[in-house]
Amino acid sequence: MSAAPTTAPTALDRLVNPTGGLPTLGLELPLDHDWGRTRLRADRAAGRPFGVPDLSRHAELARLADTLGFAALWVRDVPLYDPEHFGDAGSVFETFTHLGHLAAVTERAVLGTAAVVLPLRQPLLVAKAAATVDALSGGRFVLGLASGDRPVEYPLFGADFEARGTTFREGVELLREAWAGRTGEEGMSLPGLGLDAGRRLDVLPKPTGPSIPIAVAGSARQSAEWISRNADASLNYPRPLGALRLKTQEWHRLTGGAPKPYLTPMMLDLLPDPAAPAAAIRLGLSTGREALVDHLRAMGELGVAHVSLNLRPSDRPIDEVLTELSETVLPHFPSA
Repeated sequence: MSAAPTTAPTALDRLVNPTGGLPTLGLELPLDHDWGRTRLRADRAAGRPFGVPDLSRHAELARLADTLGFAALWVRDVPLYDPEHFGDAGSVFETFTHLGHLAAVTERAVLGTAAVVLPLRQPLLVAKAAATVDALSGGRFVLGLASGDRPVEYPLFGADFEARGTTFREGVELLREAWAGRTGEEGMSLPGLGLDAGRRLDVLPKPTGPSIPIAVAGSARQSAEWISRNADASLNYPRPLGALRLKTQEWHRLTGGAPKPYLTPMMLDLLPDPAAPAAAIRLGLSTGREALVDHLRAMGELGVAHVSLNLRPSDRPIDEVLTELSETVLPHFPSA
């Protein structure tokens, strides 16, 4: 008798620790230490702009992270570099172009966006780009979505900053409709845009699974109840453990036990001394690896399924930090 067919794990499933109770670990790109003290001094002396990372080794370091076993690589969506008010160019490369490249140079890591500013983009084109990355990566893609927080960008893209919450909700509905599987006798039904299913228009390719997992970043100008119903995961900002407990408790209460993981990024300055105590920095920790393991365990106990580490505040070479994390921290937090 042949075995019953099994459902292939989704990209989100890959981000959940198979043993439960512990987070998996990913990395937020760019893999650079341009916010470290030594590098900041060198950049100032050379007149290099703040917040624009060195991408000369981006493919090499992405391959290394993938080989070492990090569960995911996340890229940000920063359409316009604003040195006057924000001073951070994010991952620099255009999001979906970069993801297509990462799909080709990695084999295991989940690829995610943290997060695409949906109100600044045409949703049907986002649907096509996301499904393309999903296909090119073999189903390793999670689409993180945000409503955005940089007012200067909206008029430049012909979008209304104050209406971004409504635009976001409508965009998510369009994405789901574009990805839906259907027979050859029908197409997308978009009544708000005057499109009837009988016209047989569709967006290709289709996702490798029933849909592409959506993680909503922050509140995206939505209620927590709306996010719990319409998202597949929460991608929430880093918080001290006390505040984190309240957020994870709310998320798990609203999702009612549904397999919708809670994901969070964290800035990390990994110190050379393994026993160095943890000290808070903006949006993360400066710590030795022993205290880091303890902190990550505490996050897992509070219900965090995945932590993406941002190494930009580090003062050490990135490949050195990646190797230390893979040898001494990752074994405590296995991924699927």
